[in-house]
Amino acid sequence: MSASPWERLETGATAWEDFAPIDQERIVRHYAPKIRFLALRLKAKLSRAAELGELISAGTLGLMEALGKFQPKLGIRFETYAENRIRGAMLDELRRLDWFPRSLRQRVRQLDGLMRNFEQQHGRAPTEEELQHASGLDLKDIRQGLEALQNQFCLPLDAIQETLPHESGIVSEGEPFQNAATQEMVSRVARLIDTLTPREKLVLSLYYSDELNMRETAEVMGITEGRVSQLHTQALCRLRRGFQQQYGISET
Repeated sequence: MSASPWERLETGATAWEDFAPIDQERIVRHYAPKIRFLALRLKAKLSRAAELGELISAGTLGLMEALGKFQPKLGIRFETYAENRIRGAMLDELRRLDWFPRSLRQRVRQLDGLMRNFEQQHGRAPTEEELQHASGLDLKDIRQGLEALQNQFCLPLDAIQETLPHESGIVSEGEPFQNAATQEMVSRVARLIDTLTPREKLVLSLYYSDELNMRETAEVMGITEGRVSQLHTQALCRLRRGFQQQYGISET
């Protein structure tokens, strides 16, 4: 039985440009479900304003780029290589689209400033009700602003996490500078995470590493879902401010 086109691609028996058009189409169709899966997973972590179709379109371009640049001799599985390219393309598209409306950005900056001042004065993060009282905004607007504030930092965190190799010993093709920059970014994040409280660390670990949702995280920690959301927002805000203060990264 002859090998499938994607198996021949994986082993290096046939280079992408040497496949017949019909086999190239078969390969793209074979990996298409992976694009949708990654798009759905990324969308779940981001603002509802992010369009699934835009993520899938960007991911498809990432797949095509991976197909053209894949080098089996490096010892990297194509699926692993392609996942990183697909995710990277989706994240680039999200940055390009810059989906936050201007009014929402203003609200995010307002809430961020209020949270900083409140923490300095009271030594803790404010509740939604306290933010509502200080800002004069509706509770719905407060929650939307807090969600956007979370997503401002979730995107860089995902960019770091999702571009890391999933298998040991993988070295990105011809990208030593990018590898060094990525490792440096990871080291910076790790140092900043060490400054968080134990409960904040646990929330981030359960949410990002173990991929539990807010309800599941609340059950594990024995607290309310609202408290989990508050700890999550608080931790991400601390990390984002830490980046800005220590490494000069400006607000988006």
